[in-house]
Amino acid sequence: MKIKTTRIFTAVLSTFLIAPIFQLNAQTVTVDNYYNHETKKTADNKTIDFHYLWNDTASTGFSIFGAAFKKNGAKNLNVLTEAPTLENLKNTAVFIIVDPDHVGDNPTPNYMNEKDAAAIATWVKNGGVLLLMTNDKENADLTHFNALPAKFGFTFNTDLILFVKDDAHFDDGGLSTKGNPLFKSASHIFIKNASSININDKNVQPVLKTNDGKVAMASVKYGKGTVLAVGDPWLYNEYTNGRLPVKFENDKAANDIAAWLLGKAKRK
Repeated sequence: MKIKTTRIFTAVLSTFLIAPIFQLNAQTVTVDNYYNHETKKTADNKTIDFHYLWNDTASTGFSIFGAAFKKNGAKNLNVLTEAPTLENLKNTAVFIIVDPDHVGDNPTPNYMNEKDAAAIATWVKNGGVLLLMTNDKENADLTHFNALPAKFGFTFNTDLILFVKDDAHFDDGGLSTKGNPLFKSASHIFIKNASSININDKNVQPVLKTNDGKVAMASVKYGKGTVLAVGDPWLYNEYTNGRLPVKFENDKAANDIAAWLLGKAKRK
């Protein structure tokens, strides 16, 4: 009986030891389609969602970024079409909000509000990993949206950094990431026409700065979770699929960012 009991105990113990490994490998990455909800007409006059979506393989999509998450162990790529809550985020490891709509993008935008911001902040505090990718003030709503990053000790400014006039001036959007611990493989990246980040809390760390000292990317640990922020949706297909001069490594950066975010989620 002792041998049988020992075997049963060993089997049960093994189950508990193995279960967390499966959880780590089953991470879900969710992209928002509520604060950013853009549509377009197809050739046959149908209205479809587009822009920063996993299944959008055109220049406007996130299909390449999604592939980077899958490569780094994400099991599911989800899309959230309603306001985030603790309930509908409970199975999400990484949540991405990108380019929040203003009326130029959507005649009836879903603006960030205090209730939604509080729910997202609580989710992060409990261990969620949040990626915020806004845009410059002419292309995104920052006024309402700043209610969310303010929870973590920073806001997006209404200035314009890394301004790129046209394709003859790509270098104006260049940033060196060589030696940066977040970027394991990319050493030179491109970010175009972004909003800078204003840090209001000592816990928020600048990740990348422009040559004149503006914060282009920042991160903060918040409770058990982590927030990474950048003022541009710079990893969509147009700028990860070879359109850039070869010295820019946004395709590698997409993999680096995905790996970093998933790594933070695993350590929660």
